[in-house]
Amino acid sequence: MKFILSLITAFSISFAGTAHATDYAALAAQGYRWVNVNGPYACWKQEDVDRIVAHHTDATELDVVQNAACYFLIPGTIAKVISEDPAHGISQIQLGNITTPLWTYTKYLSKTPITDTYGTIETPEAADPAPATQSPSPSNQ
Repeated sequence: MKFILSLITAFSISFAGTAHATDYAALAAQGYRWVNVNGPYACWKQEDVDRIVAHHTDATELDVVQNAACYFLIPGTIAKVISEDPAHGISQIQLGNITTPLWTYTKYLSKTPITDTYGTIETPEAADPAPATQSPSPSNQ
């Protein structure tokens, strides 16, 4: 019995170190970036991003969050870059389940993976869960 337990333990330990490796360089080549800043730095309009970054005060932050449709970026979140404006250093991104493209400064996005608050590296599969299917409505009989 001890031999079987030892064999099972050795077998399970051998699989503990074999995690599925993700090619982060390939994700970056596809336009994925990881957020490296914490704050309301993703907005529907480029002008709102400029305003929050240029004059970052508590009052400005409150105003853009309430009135300008800005979203908080959280370090480690994965974003898909849709377009870039290198002249202004700004990028249009898609975040998870937010359907509207957002603008943020390119300097807030990293090509190298950054761990999230849970200590994991987010991937597109984890960020975009499969949409829930709608259950059929019961028929009236």
